[in-house]
Amino acid sequence: MATPKITNASGAAQSIAAVSVMPDYSRPLTIVTTLFFMWGFLTSLNDILVPHLKSIFELSYARVMLVQFAFFSAYFLFSVPWSRVVNRIGYQSSMVVGLVTMAVGAFLFLPAASAASYPLFLVALVILAAGITGLQVAANPYVVVLGNPETASSRLDLTQAFNSLGTTIAPKLGGLLILGAAPLAVEQLQQLAPKALQAYRVEQAASVKMPYTVVGVALVLLAVLIGSFKLPKIEAAAYRAGEKLNDSIWRHPNLLLGAIGIFAYVGAEVSIGSFLVNYFGLPEIAGLSPKAAAGFVSFYWGGAMIGRFLGAGLLRRFKPGSLLALCAIFAAALVTASMLLGGHTAMWTILAVGLFNSIMFPTIFSLGVAELGSLTGNGSGVLNMAIVGGAILPVIQGSIADHVGLHHAFVLPVICYLYILFYGLSGSRPNSARHASI
Repeated sequence: MATPKITNASGAAQSIAAVSVMPDYSRPLTIVTTLFFMWGFLTSLNDILVPHLKSIFELSYARVMLVQFAFFSAYFLFSVPWSRVVNRIGYQSSMVVGLVTMAVGAFLFLPAASAASYPLFLVALVILAAGITGLQVAANPYVVVLGNPETASSRLDLTQAFNSLGTTIAPKLGGLLILGAAPLAVEQLQQLAPKALQAYRVEQAASVKMPYTVVGVALVLLAVLIGSFKLPKIEAAAYRAGEKLNDSIWRHPNLLLGAIGIFAYVGAEVSIGSFLVNYFGLPEIAGLSPKAAAGFVSFYWGGAMIGRFLGAGLLRRFKPGSLLALCAIFAAALVTASMLLGGHTAMWTILAVGLFNSIMFPTIFSLGVAELGSLTGNGSGVLNMAIVGGAILPVIQGSIADHVGLHHAFVLPVICYLYILFYGLSGSRPNSARHASI
């Protein structure tokens, strides 16, 4: 009589254990996904700021790319400090602090616009990006470890799809609100007296005030929401102060090579997106006005959104590294085709690159932090630091465009996609796979 009872109790315990191993994380994932939307929206809004500030301050391609340099250099400067913050106060509190920092940066756009000061715009962008860096360092690895490791790429890809929703909406909305007025030509600006020129700049810069005020208020409200919600703690990925580890991030080639992959991917994506408005304005491409061109930029980011929703399912059926390599091949081919062609064909081929960009960041990130355990927070800091590619590569492409023309300056993203091809096929293997092949 006792034996059956023991068996039943054992079976019940196993059932309870099975349930406890895989709890339902859909609600906390939904809450965290709102963060992905917000930083995607603000990142893509830079693509509207670039042509707007270029026309206001009469900037060369290389100088206007300081917008992206200021924004993405924050990832290099603040990623490692943010990883320490995450280790000290946890994932959730770091998200709240990141949102508040972003709000401060958004509100700084108001005095920057009132003074029509390009340097102050750059300062506001650095602070805004510093807050986004905190969200990235905390939220990306949190989503990776919040569930089954085998579906980490798919899970992060799905949340990144809402990041792409933000990047899709921002250019269209930003184009309507920020690029509404037709700017004066360079020749007309050069004829204005200094006071008249400053008055013109203040008038044109004022168009950013309302959008960034609304964004700042939304960020404060979101910080309150995240702070009041009880997110689950993931003990397996938690950092324990004073704990001695027989491991180091330098012993994980998939992380180090993945950092180069993030550098290449973000640099390529931002380089392409930053120049689209000016690219579509070229007579040999489409000859569009800045406002009309801004509407087409949404197709670039919209392709990434669609690709991520599709990719969330594909990454559950195919190996993430193989799918990453395939997307890199298509992206490189499309950029090359756009450089070799002209007219609307060149325009639509470059826009189609967004579809194949889609799964790259979440896949590289999840492959990069694979098998890191309690080093996940530190690994996230390294990967997010590599987002500085979005600061460096657009400036290089801007310099290339100033010398050889914008149409053929897209050779730089092609080189980036070729590296991502290598990472997907070989560089992304974790230590367990590397040691098994020896």
